[in-house]
Amino acid sequence: MTTTDSPASSATALRPGRAETDRLAARVAVPGDGRERAHVTSPLTGEVVGEVPIGTAADVADAVARSREVQQGWAALPVRQRAAVLLRYHDLVLDRQDELMDLIQAENGKARVWAFEEILDQAVTARYYARLAPRALKPHRRLSALPGLVSTREHHIPKGVIGVISPWNYPLVLAVSDALAALVAGNGIVIKPDSQTPFTALRAFELLEEAGLPKGLVQVVTGPGRSVGTAIIEAADYMMFTGSTATGRTVARQAGERLIGMSAELGGKNAMVVTGDVELERAVEGAVVASFANTGQLCISIERIYVEAPLAEAFTDAFGARAGALRLGAEQAYGPEVGALASAAQLDKVRAHVEDAVAKGARLVTGGHHRPDIGPLFYEPTVLTDVTPDMELYRDETFGPVVAVYPVASDDEAVAQVNDSEYGLNASVYCGDTSRGRAIAERIQAGTVNVNDGYSSAWASLDAPMGGMKASGVGRRHGREGLLKYTESQTVAVRSRLAEKLQDPTGDPAGYARRFTAILRKAKHLPR
Repeated sequence: MTTTDSPASSATALRPGRAETDRLAARVAVPGDGRERAHVTSPLTGEVVGEVPIGTAADVADAVARSREVQQGWAALPVRQRAAVLLRYHDLVLDRQDELMDLIQAENGKARVWAFEEILDQAVTARYYARLAPRALKPHRRLSALPGLVSTREHHIPKGVIGVISPWNYPLVLAVSDALAALVAGNGIVIKPDSQTPFTALRAFELLEEAGLPKGLVQVVTGPGRSVGTAIIEAADYMMFTGSTATGRTVARQAGERLIGMSAELGGKNAMVVTGDVELERAVEGAVVASFANTGQLCISIERIYVEAPLAEAFTDAFGARAGALRLGAEQAYGPEVGALASAAQLDKVRAHVEDAVAKGARLVTGGHHRPDIGPLFYEPTVLTDVTPDMELYRDETFGPVVAVYPVASDDEAVAQVNDSEYGLNASVYCGDTSRGRAIAERIQAGTVNVNDGYSSAWASLDAPMGGMKASGVGRRHGREGLLKYTESQTVAVRSRLAEKLQDPTGDPAGYARRFTAILRKAKHLPR
């Protein structure tokens, strides 16, 4: 039985109060007078956290125009000056972490330890791009066909206004981290945060303005995806989207019609391989974090585990016992290890997947119960075995605290099972022999693979690109690619007088051909 902390007392006020969320709502780029407003309800308690105005396509057009006007002056600043804003923001995030975590918990429902994970990411990302940008964005010399005669430089020009559509599961990380790279590259931002979690993004962008970001450069427009999201795609110069594969396909079609670029991190059915030579306790603890962090509502969390057959029974028993001992709780304090699901829709999907599997013969090792005694949207960490292809959760992403364990006979079978999916976002290998683990990892079709870790090592390696293969995404966040995707590459080549003469074929075409034939033969042997 999964243990619980006591239910949150109804007398305990949810933080922040309505005065704070009303203040943040006033920052939305939607006129408030007479507008219909959407309620934001806390998954922890069912209380209304606040409300925001519902925007329209016209509001988006106005927001893009305002951001574009401010962006011109921002882009003209030296890169180091823009980077300094990110470093000040880094300090503010650490200083104001408690109020940010209160917001994250109130609107998302995650346990506080996983809210702190967002603080960590935000600070590290701000520092990384502040340090990378001055080097990566400066003009770089490139080789020409006539070295010494033609001078060629690559420049990086901001795209203009970046559209961001962010999800509810990481309301700080996925709304702001990509925006940090876009901003330091010299762009403006128009963002639609998820309707469930607007206040965290609003507070973060407020902190960025406190750090020196020009007012109006970032515009937040709240409202439904069909109107606000579509309008952003129709007006922005580039799109950054995080969400489901189905919605990502729609965004890609709309962006393609306008011939604008996009980057998207999409769905996953992430797998872990556990080899027979691994230390059992190490693998179990790693699997618990990888599967149940953020209540399993993590794009890169693990939903299926393939264990070498001799270890499978012992692993399943130990993993089930450890998952069943995790503490659930609704309080805004450190202690609980598992928070709430973010919405009734998520709860319904999780229950449907588990009930379908059990009805078709899957064995419930632990969990499998809704826990309204703790809060309206709590569900126990759940481990299943004997899952078969006719069950919904076999291939479909659950996006909740549910994981299936499968025995396999060999590394080859494990790799084949992992790769038998339309998704390829993240994977994990737990092993005793790291050389063996690395060899397995290199055969897995996923954008990131962690050896003896679930997801954090690859995610936190900010200098390396992160994203999905197959139906799990387009483009990459993190690394140089995560910065340069928000720029247009421009090549400027300056030709010398001597090059002009050498390259003139009009006076003596035959001589022109002889000269360049000789040049090409010699150039082959020159050092690059």
